[in-house]
Amino acid sequence: MQTPSRKAILVAAAVLLAAGLALTYNNRSSQSGCCCPLFLPMSAFAADTFKAAPTNAPVKTDLPRLVDLGADKCIPCKMMAPILKELKQEYDGRMEVQFIDVWKTPDAGKAYHINLIPTQIFFDAAGKELFRHEGFFSKADILAKWKQLGIDLKTKPAAGKAPVPKSPAPKA
Repeated sequence: MQTPSRKAILVAAAVLLAAGLALTYNNRSSQSGCCCPLFLPMSAFAADTFKAAPTNAPVKTDLPRLVDLGADKCIPCKMMAPILKELKQEYDGRMEVQFIDVWKTPDAGKAYHINLIPTQIFFDAAGKELFRHEGFFSKADILAKWKQLGIDLKTKPAAGKAPVPKSPAPKA
């Protein structure tokens, strides 16, 4: 019996490695409900709806702010688009909603220290991060989270005043 040559062993190892990588990629990208890793190809998703500020760094505003970092090739990101649009319209003047396409602005993912898309980050009016979530987040869950964080979005604030977190009820 002949022993395999070094070249045959290297070719077999390369084929096995390539097959393993292909299977891993296919399994990762076909899982339903899974968030998208940042290295997947991404492109613009809502060019006219949500434009990122020129800076990629977190920004202070006069209103609480929801920042969604994602892309259009990601299924959970696509599911978030109409929710973000509704929130932006329904809560205009009470909350800012911002979408950042991390493919068009890859440094934004670094500035916000995200690992997966979509990632939603909740900021208070002073720009302090209150909470972050990775993956799809329904409209009801987003509104419930704002309420849990003590931010009242039901009423528009007086001119020049941001919604203030409610202080927790005193314990008896």
